[in-house]
Amino acid sequence: MRFGFHISIAGGFSKVVGRAKTRNCETIQIFSRNPRGWKSTPLDEKDVAAFRAEVAKSTISPVFVHLPYLPNLATRRSPFYNRSLGVLVGDLVRSETLSAPYLIMHMGSRLDSSRIEAVNTLAESINHAFCEVDNRTILVLENTSGQGTQIGSSFEEMGLVMQEVADQSRLGVCLDTAHAYGAGYDISNRKGLDQTLHELDRFIGLERLLLVHLNDTKVPLGSGHDRHWHIGEGNIGLEGFRNIVNHPCLSHLPGIMETPRKNDDMDLKNMSVIRGLINNKDRP
Repeated sequence: MRFGFHISIAGGFSKVVGRAKTRNCETIQIFSRNPRGWKSTPLDEKDVAAFRAEVAKSTISPVFVHLPYLPNLATRRSPFYNRSLGVLVGDLVRSETLSAPYLIMHMGSRLDSSRIEAVNTLAESINHAFCEVDNRTILVLENTSGQGTQIGSSFEEMGLVMQEVADQSRLGVCLDTAHAYGAGYDISNRKGLDQTLHELDRFIGLERLLLVHLNDTKVPLGSGHDRHWHIGEGNIGLEGFRNIVNHPCLSHLPGIMETPRKNDDMDLKNMSVIRGLINNKDRP
């Protein structure tokens, strides 16, 4: 497994690779814009060129872009639906400009819509975005904890959305460990992990799994809540993550950590912990 973190773009994309290297990243995730606002500034050509050159000179691969937090494409009843669609369309383009092959998206909340309405609306939104932007960017759907009216906390529901998307070649999934645990998938032990991956394979297909978000969690199993925590210090635990990073269905994938960060030392500690769980005999 190739390990990395979500890296800040503060000060420009040209600073990202340097930050990634100080954290010993082999893969990275970034935002392409302010994650907590609707407005975006055009990408600066020189800044993007510097970023692409730095990535090309490094061993960092792949690069993932994460959609901002605000968009909700699971219901047209939201006053922000059209804005949300615009952000998805825009970030499909921005990801390609940044030479990032993957764009990760949360699946949204149904609000007062029914679940089937939300599933259909999200699939229709993706179809619309793919028609607007005909490029090679893969849209990666991330599982949720099921907090509030979120959809996508079960692999079955994720699969229902995916099967309604016309261009299947542009879809993948991300397994967030903290979200899965909060949704009721007990991945803290090998039996539970095997059962979880069996269900993912049944409803989605393991070949669609492109990334693991490696996050421990402070919330109880099946609580429907989401609170990321440091690797091995939450309810998934060290043995849970040892099973995850060495599992034959997962060990070839990139693993991005989104653990709490007050300073660089926290990232370095989490990186050391997760790398220390790799079984040497399982290294390629």
